[in-house]
Amino acid sequence: MIKSLSLMRRGLSRVPMRPMVQIIRTQTADAKPQDMDNRSFVAGLFNGQLYTDQLFPYPDSLSADQLETLRLYVDPTDKFFLEEFDSPKYDEQAFVDPEMMERAKRQGAFGLQIPERYNGLGLNNTQYCRMTEIMGRYDLGFGIVLGAHQSIGLKGIILYGSEEQKMRYLPKLATGEHMAAYCLTEPGSGSDAFSIKTRAELTPDGRNYILNGGKIWISNGGVADIFTVFAKTPVTDSSGIVKDKITAFIVERAFGGITHGQPEKKMGIKCSNTAEVHFDNVKVPVENRILGEGDGFKVAMNILNNGRFGMAGALSGTMRMLIERSVEHARNRKQFGDYLANYGVIQEKIANMTLRHFVTESMAYQICGVMDSGVTDFQLEAAISKVFGSESAWLVADEAIQIHGGMGFMKECGLERVLRDLRIFRIFEGSNEILRLFVALQGLQLAGDRLKVLEKALKAPLSNAGTLLNFIGGRVGIHEVSAKNLVGSRDYMADPLVGKCVEQLVACVNHFGVAVERLLMLHGKDVIHQQIKLRKLSEAAIDTYAMAAVIARSSNAIRTQNPTWEHQVLLTTSWCQEAHERVLWHLRGLRDSDTLDLDQNKIKIANDVILEGGPKATHPLGF
Repeated sequence: MIKSLSLMRRGLSRVPMRPMVQIIRTQTADAKPQDMDNRSFVAGLFNGQLYTDQLFPYPDSLSADQLETLRLYVDPTDKFFLEEFDSPKYDEQAFVDPEMMERAKRQGAFGLQIPERYNGLGLNNTQYCRMTEIMGRYDLGFGIVLGAHQSIGLKGIILYGSEEQKMRYLPKLATGEHMAAYCLTEPGSGSDAFSIKTRAELTPDGRNYILNGGKIWISNGGVADIFTVFAKTPVTDSSGIVKDKITAFIVERAFGGITHGQPEKKMGIKCSNTAEVHFDNVKVPVENRILGEGDGFKVAMNILNNGRFGMAGALSGTMRMLIERSVEHARNRKQFGDYLANYGVIQEKIANMTLRHFVTESMAYQICGVMDSGVTDFQLEAAISKVFGSESAWLVADEAIQIHGGMGFMKECGLERVLRDLRIFRIFEGSNEILRLFVALQGLQLAGDRLKVLEKALKAPLSNAGTLLNFIGGRVGIHEVSAKNLVGSRDYMADPLVGKCVEQLVACVNHFGVAVERLLMLHGKDVIHQQIKLRKLSEAAIDTYAMAAVIARSSNAIRTQNPTWEHQVLLTTSWCQEAHERVLWHLRGLRDSDTLDLDQNKIKIANDVILEGGPKATHPLGF
């Protein structure tokens, strides 16, 4: 019988020497959508389990009618941007001409996901993702105008609004007669939503809230008519203690007491309005509260979670355009007697750009397809898609400019505008640093709950033998499943042509689960302070999920005899080979003494520089 936690630790330290991923699938032919819920691939990853319910088959969620409906919107929108929308002009003047805004409103661009009964187009998530691609291809700034309005500005009403609230607000928001904005960020609270200062106090008669405070960097802030506002309200808990908690409100500019600052001057996305918004004794009716008092944080986070897949969709559109532009230039530009497209260094750039586009696109449609199936447990995947997509798009844009050489640096080429527009995507709707911590800490919490059961059992090992055996069995082989069990001809399995990729994926999941257990046993609750280690864990999670997404997509392409299936297999095998090596490298960094020493050295360097107020090393000339 195990007698101490130290013995268990020593046992776990030997686990990576053998494969033991537990592959779990609950979905059957007659399964209901909710059977797939709580089976997030990334969540399972933190327990060393490979949940396949949300991976296979790769989503093909559009019916023939939905595809036809989508085509009716895609072609005219594409034509609209190609022939009428003047992106350089709107970037230069920092606003979109009013007549062009009216054109977009008449085409239904402001109500893409609002149900038809409220005057919207009623697109599902997959259809919406395709439309965001078009925005990303042509103009990210205008994409923010539309996204701030419907992806986050009015999304709280769709997700949590009462029928009365939906009937009152959505019809005019759908037509663009009213525009929406999402008001969370404040001067002292960027990523830390809990630190907001804006307050809403209930009037003595209980009929209204009096709202006071200010928000900064609000997209559409200077032009919106309807605001989703988050404010602190006093809430009495079950023990009678009054605490300030976040509550969400629908606030109309027509209520009075709302002012905004001048449009901010920004690096990019200039044609979108960004401004401070101030609330001075704004009287907000009680019926304009979204859900209950204190439910605002849940509302705020779920709005962001539900919108992040659209960001990956938009950025995949941007990357597709950048790759096309780069290929066109490389095929036509001669240097040293040959076309750029024939040089290996250029080919490598184009290949790497294409790989990142393929992964981002695969993630985006994996997530929105799962969402359309009714699954609600997709938050970690959505966060990963935002991080990966925003950083990949930046790298692809940088390489596109490099391929174009001096021409790419010129304003006339148009690529410098794309690069400027892209920079914000790594910051807003959750900075990438915060989202990496979110992925790691959320996953560790799930794994920690499981380890608590083990910790309790170890205190009385003789009376908890069953718990201990189940734990050991789940990790070291009683339920051992090889990668072969995930490869086959059925639609919920990977195709044999990507079998090697599955072996690499299973190895990553296995090592990941063990790394999580070691991290929790070593640091316990203090793991929250190990941010460098958490970043490495997140990097491993991002790459592992990326592997899973492309394996699922290419397997589907093979089975459906997609005309590009061979190319998709080539992309998948190439990505998985590189990602597999990166995952193992990041996980080794969690325990390798040299790497840990290097991490500590970097912390010391940073502290020295922070204390100095800048670089501490004296100048080579001494002054």
